[in-house]
Amino acid sequence: MEDRLLQQLKKGVLEMLVLEIICQKSTYGYELMAALKSRSAALFTLKEGTLYPILYRLEDEGLIVSAWSQGIGKAAPKKMYTATEAGHQERLRRYQVWKTFSGTVDRFFEEG
Repeated sequence: MEDRLLQQLKKGVLEMLVLEIICQKSTYGYELMAALKSRSAALFTLKEGTLYPILYRLEDEGLIVSAWSQGIGKAAPKKMYTATEAGHQERLRRYQVWKTFSGTVDRFFEEG
């Protein structure tokens, strides 16, 4: 069973990481799950039931947009996610919040 603290921490940063990846390049669900897994050394191994509500929430907030790609040859169309200008701005804002938060937590341990 996964550590409860680790679960809580992952839940808190997952939306920020999803937005970060989409801001780097347009992507689709499976590719996004693979990027999260590989870039985190499998710490962020997600199921569709975890990822898609995050994507819907980001889209509802106007931070990303989605559009179906044209399938080429036998490839099926994919729903591609792209960051909006508001998404790029929010990405930077969330990262600044994260840096402040993580720096504050670090100081507790460094000063202790």
